[in-house]
Amino acid sequence: MAPGPRQSLNMAANEFEFLDEAELSDFPGLMAVSQFVRMLGEVPWFGGLGAELDGREELLSEDYLLALGFPDARIAPVADWEEAADAAANPDWNTEWWEAEELVRVALVSEACLRADEETVMIALTHLQNQAIEAVAEPAELAAEAGGVDDEELIRALAGAGAQAIYQAGLLLAAENEEDEHHVFALKYKLFESGRWPIGVVGNSFHIF
Repeated sequence: MAPGPRQSLNMAANEFEFLDEAELSDFPGLMAVSQFVRMLGEVPWFGGLGAELDGREELLSEDYLLALGFPDARIAPVADWEEAADAAANPDWNTEWWEAEELVRVALVSEACLRADEETVMIALTHLQNQAIEAVAEPAELAAEAGGVDDEELIRALAGAGAQAIYQAGLLLAAENEEDEHHVFALKYKLFESGRWPIGVVGNSFHIF
């Protein structure tokens, strides 16, 4: 059964030291991942939770759903933490949405391994996973604290979703994908970059906090 966002992201501990940029000079995609990681601290993680969606965010949501193959899904803004918790725990999770993202992820990993040797790619991606968790853990806790929320499971779900989006965007760089900013993972990352939490597709509704 496909996991919902209430499940924390299971990231393996990094058993390698990350390659330095001299070692990445022959791999533009992995160099881009290294540079991307350095910028994660500049993102206003979860700073827009519950605010009314602006026009840009609505367009990003529509483009994301279209790119993933869900053009008929309804955008359903989430107004508060209680609604977010309900959406994240909803048993009617759309597994086709999760499976579509997973297919894209697997394809990008394969593509990245064509750009560099598999061991180097795996080292870079493991480093990316670890840095992703580090980047969003504290902002998730601070956002919850500001909202008067002490639901640890929900906070883990929020942080896990952000870390996953970072990893997916990093994969896109590692694969040197030509679709770039119009790719489904780039569009999703931009929503997080706006301070949002795209919780996911439940039934035919795309819940975004």
